[in-house]
Amino acid sequence: MPVYRLAKPLVFPSPSLAEPDGLLAVGGDLSPQRLLLAYRQGIFPWYSENTPILWWSPDPRLVLIPGELTVSRSLVRVLRKSLFRVSFDRAFRRVVESCAVVPRRYGDGTWIVPEMMDAYEELHRMGYAHSVETWQNGVLVGGLYGVALGRAFFGESMFALRPDASKVALVHLVRLLIRWGFDLIDCQVVTEHLRRLGAREVPRQQFLSQLEAAVAKKSVRGSWASVVLG
Repeated sequence: MPVYRLAKPLVFPSPSLAEPDGLLAVGGDLSPQRLLLAYRQGIFPWYSENTPILWWSPDPRLVLIPGELTVSRSLVRVLRKSLFRVSFDRAFRRVVESCAVVPRRYGDGTWIVPEMMDAYEELHRMGYAHSVETWQNGVLVGGLYGVALGRAFFGESMFALRPDASKVALVHLVRLLIRWGFDLIDCQVVTEHLRRLGAREVPRQQFLSQLEAAVAKKSVRGSWASVVLG
């Protein structure tokens, strides 16, 4: 199948037209309007500094239903010890910059480039993108970030400088999403790490049906910095 080149109009080809590896389109921009349209259609950008913007819709898709999170006994012990302080939306840019040192999902040498950082920071200012931070002795040691639309959360990346720091962030995110009635967390592509935490592969068409229902629901938009953990 051809890879589609995007022009100025805000439109994407159907995800069903993606290449076998999930590549759907090339080009366009990272404006908030295009990014939000992409997420609503099950499409996300992923590219390196030396390539044009690449847009993906993999099949199968890795999805975590919040109520299906698997918490190991060792992680339960970590949570009980309260080794980390957890916050939301307190250090969004720092989380994104920290995630930038983690190898990208599509091949070696792929990174969160500066343009991506700026684009998601703008979504954060608009109340769509959010971060979860884990702190130890006042130092940021782990976290994750993603985009929330309707009752769907699109996980972008996570990092950990201490064992279990990112897992603790994910557990607290899931607890919050359950409280707010979120339907799913889009993990985008398959990793064994996330599968061990309860994520499972679903056919793209099934994911798109679930996503359509989730994003049609009322959004929880705005800063999550005032979230009270419990």
